Amino acid sequence: MSDWSGVSEFVAVSETESFTAAGKRLGISTAQVSRQITALEARLAAKLFYRTTRKVSLTDVGRVYYQHCRQVMDGLEEAERAISNLQSSPRGRLRITAPVTYGERTIAPLVNDFALKYPELEVQLHLSNQKIDLVEEGFDLAVRLGKLEDSSMMAKRLSGRTQYVCAAPEYLAAQGVPHSLSELEHHNCLVGTLEFWRFQEAGKPRSIRVRGNLSCNSGQALADAARKGLGLVQLPDYYVQRHLDSGELVSVLDHFNEQDDGIWALYPHNRHLSPKVRLLVDYLAEQLA
Repeated sequence: MSDWSGVSEFVAVSETESFTAAGKRLGISTAQVSRQITALEARLAAKLFYRTTRKVSLTDVGRVYYQHCRQVMDGLEEAERAISNLQSSPRGRLRITAPVTYGERTIAPLVNDFALKYPELEVQLHLSNQKIDLVEEGFDLAVRLGKLEDSSMMAKRLSGRTQYVCAAPEYLAAQGVPHSLSELEHHNCLVGTLEFWRFQEAGKPRSIRVRGNLSCNSGQALADAARKGLGLVQLPDYYVQRHLDSGELVSVLDHFNEQDDGIWALYPHNRHLSPKVRLLVDYLAEQLA
């Protein structure tokens, strides 16, 4: 009978070109990946990788071996999906990533409820504002906000969000209410990670570079600064909606709000038939609609 030891490690290193990244994908140490690859090369009596301090690449023999192993791994994944489809309850590990604040406020509670519905799942939720490579890091699903970049990932729209430009009533009383985008240059604009704000004018997207005496990479901090009358801010609804409802903040320039600023579920093509991923995507779409 064939010995399969080291094959999953070999495939992971081949696809990530890194022993460290392969270990992260598989949830094991870099040293364990290295030991398995060394043992596999000894068993095959063949060198599978060229190793340098900066890069790992396949040899010609390794490339041939990878093509066969990848077919086998794809077959195993398809077999597992077929079995999972027969199960009444999804099981196994489900890795999800989402932005920090939106994840804490909205996604995490929904994922927790989903985990209660399906207790045989091992759910791992990773909150980060970094754009994680889902394939390299081994994630099943990402929640992304705003306009999507070109990607090989599959995407499903979960919901929408509105970007509001708003300020405290006392700021507007003192500095005036802007009615056109050109007036923003006369206002103190509280800046986040980007130095421009996005709008829609005459049916076309438009970006306006803004300036102010305060910048911060935290939406919550910027919302607090706006509430205290420091200036105008542009933030998504989940940062400011309750302050708008209470009257602590007032929305301006609403007729320039950008349309279709979505909230999306992204997942690799080989996950689209997975029952656990499909169930979670459908659940999030239903709850966020």
